[in-house]
Amino acid sequence: MIIAVGSDHAGYEAPEPLYKPSIISYLESLGHVVIDCGTSGTESVDYPDFADAVCEAILNGRADCGVLICGTGIGIGMAANRHRGIRAATCTTTEMVRLARAHNDANILAVGRRILPLNQCFELISLFLSTPFEGGERHSRRIGKMG
Repeated sequence: MIIAVGSDHAGYEAPEPLYKPSIISYLESLGHVVIDCGTSGTESVDYPDFADAVCEAILNGRADCGVLICGTGIGIGMAANRHRGIRAATCTTTEMVRLARAHNDANILAVGRRILPLNQCFELISLFLSTPFEGGERHSRRIGKMG
């Protein structure tokens, strides 16, 4: 699978381990190809720019799905959801991830560096990538209304 990853500066916040490079390494260790959509350091940047880059990779067919990281996951997820065809889910629990994929066919998982321990991010990402969309008329109809 090809996964686009983007973050603002929170993906590089101390203390180590640094979340964005660790998440990229984790995804690659699972055999996925990663498109790094930035940023690459601690200099303050605007999260919508990196949400846009991940969304563009998905909408143009260069990536199958995406992972976004900011301080809480909320802002970068909101920025991603401005794009028609993107269903970004900011999740903090396995149940949220399971339902985001199974019922909402989420194509981006947003996580918060200041909210979740890195190992929990790995757990959520793994579940996100392995949970299929249930499909069916009810879920498909609702997703269709979002565009």
